[in-house]
Amino acid sequence: MATPAPATDRPRKTPPLLAAVLLVVSLAYPVVVWLALGHVSPRWIALLLVVLALARAAVTRQSFWLVAAGLAAVLAAASALGDRWGPLKLYPALVNLVMLGLFATSLWHGPSVVERLARLRESHFPQAAIAYTRRVTQVWCGFFVVNGLIAVATALWASDAAWALYNGLLSYAAMGALMGGEWLVRRRVRARIAAADAVHGGASHG
Repeated sequence: MATPAPATDRPRKTPPLLAAVLLVVSLAYPVVVWLALGHVSPRWIALLLVVLALARAAVTRQSFWLVAAGLAAVLAAASALGDRWGPLKLYPALVNLVMLGLFATSLWHGPSVVERLARLRESHFPQAAIAYTRRVTQVWCGFFVVNGLIAVATALWASDAAWALYNGLLSYAAMGALMGGEWLVRRRVRARIAAADAVHGGASHG
């Protein structure tokens, strides 16, 4: 998942190739687990999980990835000690929990995560845009709650194939659909804000 940093964090720039490798491995994690079932000891995948989480934390130096790395280490230890797959299948749910914490915290302290990202591309940012980005951040919080609960349900009660299918494909498709829908709504909101600014600008000159 793409993970913006809080304003208090100062992530260092990650080399594009390294960032791409980490992203691909992160996205492929459910598929890797599914392919390894019955062929590889869970301890090896537990080691991969810890290395992946620590690598993300090391290259970004972002506090929420440090939290994720610590929690991932707990899951990996539980898996390695019991030589079982169950804890490893909870990692997608853990990522949703960390992302929920990041987005929700930004709503409490401000500015919201979506606002921070938008300000990287937009120089003009009126009050209406701030309200809109806050609402979008709230929508993402809801997404992480629902997606995380489904991730937990598939890890605990679904088959291995169903778990891999949802967490390795369907959840990303849902995320893409949400991003696409928000992009369409944003175009309309941006046009409405521009029209309102034009009216106000004309009135001030009149």
